[in-house]
This record gives sequence, structure tokens and C-alpha cells, in this order.
Amino acid sequence: MAQTGTARRSKDKLPAPDKISVGMTVNGAEARLNVSPWTTLLDALRDHLDLTGTKKGCDHGQCGACTVLVDGRRVNSCLTLAVMKDGADIVTIEGLAADKALHPLQQAFIDHDAFQCGYCTPGQICSAAGLIAEGKAKSADEIRELMSGNICRCGAYTNIVAAIQQAMGQS
Repeated sequence: MAQTGTARRSKDKLPAPDKISVGMTVNGAEARLNVSPWTTLLDALRDHLDLTGTKKGCDHGQCGACTVLVDGRRVNSCLTLAVMKDGADIVTIEGLAADKALHPLQQAFIDHDAFQCGYCTPGQICSAAGLIAEGKAKSADEIRELMSGNICRCGAYTNIVAAIQQAMGQS
């Protein structure tokens, strides 16, 4: 009896691809990583650079817990391969504060108690920083719409919007 093409392929083991060298600027510091081609930006940040502020939530791009800024734009790092961001400028929650002073959004989240468990907070803050940089949100309704990709299971949405408004100078 002849083997089918599928049976033959499952017996033939292909070697894993070589690791790929990726360079990026992360929170203002140059980083060079050797990663497998399938390594997500989230895993590169957490596992290779020990930047664990960015959280792995759903791992499907639906919750926003993994949001970071890539070249100034909001990105779900769980859906982005690290090799796709060779040469990019990445900012995580750890990189928002400057000169030992909290970023205005970080302070506003504290001022408005815009977190409960805190798990979504790094992604919420990074997303809000991107939202403010985009300059599209002018009202609370627009903030809610543009932040809709970031889920808070604790339901702190009212306080999150108030914090973003404060950081935007609208409070």
C-alpha cells in the first residue's frame, strides 16, 4: 500500500528556522534580539527584554492589555511579530515616565482611581497616550469610541475617561 502525501510529510521532520536578529529602540534604548520568526513583539518585550509591564491578556488582539506604542502608534503587541518591527521605536508602559516623574496619564489614572485590579492599566495608558497623540478625540464619547479596543473587566471605564480627559487638559 502506497503512503499518501500527508502521511509522508508528517514523518519528514523539517528543521526549525534559524533565529533572526532584530534591532529596535525600546524606551529610548537600543536593543538587539535573536528571536524565532514566530516570536510576538509581546513575548520579545516580556521574555527577552524583561519588560513585564505589558500584559498578556487574551493573546488574540481582543482585550488591549498588550497595547504598546510602535513609532507613535497604538499596536496590539500580541498580534505583531517582533521581526516585523526591525528598526522600530517601541514605547512600553515602563518608558512613558521621564526623569523619575510619572507621565501625565499615569498621574491622571492615580488621581481618578482609574484602575481596580490594574491588569489592563498598562495597555489602557499606552492606548490613551496614542489616542492623545492622534488628536482625534475631543469629547468623552470620542474617547470611549477610540478606546473601545481596551477592555477593563473591573468596569473602571468612567474613571478611565476622566483620567484621559485630565491628561488632555479637559477636566
